[in-house]
Amino acid sequence: MIQVTDKAKERIAALRVEEGRTEEHNIRVSVKGGGCSGLMYDLGFDNEINPADQVFEDKGVKILVDKKSLLYLLGTVLDFTDGLNGKGFQFINPNATRTCGCGESFSV
Repeated sequence: MIQVTDKAKERIAALRVEEGRTEEHNIRVSVKGGGCSGLMYDLGFDNEINPADQVFEDKGVKILVDKKSLLYLLGTVLDFTDGLNGKGFQFINPNATRTCGCGESFSV
C-alpha cells in the first residue's frame, strides 16, 4: 500500500488543473536505477493502467506501481512540502536504509 498525505493530494489536484489533465490521469510511481544513493523515485501522470500494475487508492488518488518497483515502495507515504528546506514531493519510505540529501534517491 502507498498512502498520500492531504498536502500531496491537494498538490496533485492543482497539478492536474495546471497541466490540463483529467481524473483519468492517475499518479504513476516507480523506482529506477540512478541518483547518488543508487535508486531514484519517478513520479508522473499516466492515463494507462498496464496489466501488471498494482493499483492503490488513498484519499481519492489512484496510484499505479509496476511489479518491480512495488518491492521498494510498499508502505511508502507520498507527501508534499513547501517549507523553507525545499518544495516538492517527498517519499517517506520505510524500506530505505539510506537517502541522499535531496530526498530523490535512496538505497535499500
